[in-house]
Amino acid sequence: MKHYTAINLIGRPQGAIGPELFEIVEKTVPALNEGEFLVRQTHMSLDPAMLGWMSADTDSYIPPVELGTVMRSSGIGEVIESKHPDYTTGDRVMGMFGWQELAVSKGQGVNKVDASLPPEMLLSVFALPGLTATQGLYSIGKPQPGETLVVSGAAGSVGSIVGQLAKADGLTVIGVVGSDAKADWIINELGFDGAVNYKTDDLDAKLDELAPNGIDLYFENTGGPIQHRVFERMNAHGRIIVCGMIADYTASEPRPGPNWINIIKKRLLIQGFTMPDHLHQAPQLLAKLTPYVQQGKIKYRAHTLEGLESAITGLNLFFTGGNEGKLIVKL
Repeated sequence: MKHYTAINLIGRPQGAIGPELFEIVEKTVPALNEGEFLVRQTHMSLDPAMLGWMSADTDSYIPPVELGTVMRSSGIGEVIESKHPDYTTGDRVMGMFGWQELAVSKGQGVNKVDASLPPEMLLSVFALPGLTATQGLYSIGKPQPGETLVVSGAAGSVGSIVGQLAKADGLTVIGVVGSDAKADWIINELGFDGAVNYKTDDLDAKLDELAPNGIDLYFENTGGPIQHRVFERMNAHGRIIVCGMIADYTASEPRPGPNWINIIKKRLLIQGFTMPDHLHQAPQLLAKLTPYVQQGKIKYRAHTLEGLESAITGLNLFFTGGNEGKLIVKL
């Protein structure tokens, strides 16, 4: 292979993600310098955080993707050439390789992964989704048996793991989803206690039915009208973990948040977090998560798209709720 395909970001989103924001380019395979290795990417992760990375916002936890450069993403691949002492040909690795078939790395942020595990499991559970769920739920939420947790985006890659971990720890878990099919999945397959379909349910009535004694933890992935309804029902000393706000990522003007009086009355803890602050803790987070997986308490499903270019339109599935599980691109 002398050339490979990459996709550059060339525009900022104003709404739906379209092909006009990207440029498909052919690149020449580079010669390696000492301390570098070449990865052929096989599977690429699509994540809601990408919508923020594409914006022009420089006042965020990570700089935006520069226009004219390869779109940022994590993925799994195989080392096909190496001049690095710690990586050899055939090693299976995970890292931020971007929207491209090949990537050169010096090893920063790259981890070797178990070649016996399916790539879908690695990206759905042991990569960013599982790390994010574990960090947010345990480091901020501090769940206790008998408490009630509501998680938005509950059928998504992060929310589904949050709910399953909480159920395994003895909490009552309510998931917010966007379809009856997703509601059925989180209840009958993942073991959630109840589900709210934010598109069709009477939100107040459904939350009163499912959480008659109030809500102790709220794991926020989406924003939108459900946020106000949950906030109004938080119990004293409740914890709100703010992980994502996908409903506002490309909005011209974000929705107003709830009034802060309840924060005082209920002595609420509200904390936002992003994983780049905590990636150095990955070994500890994986040590916490892995036993749940080994005991069969964490199920997942992957929504796999075929071919590098499918990523361009695949991101819109986050807006429509059309993804059924962790979004992955198979190259």
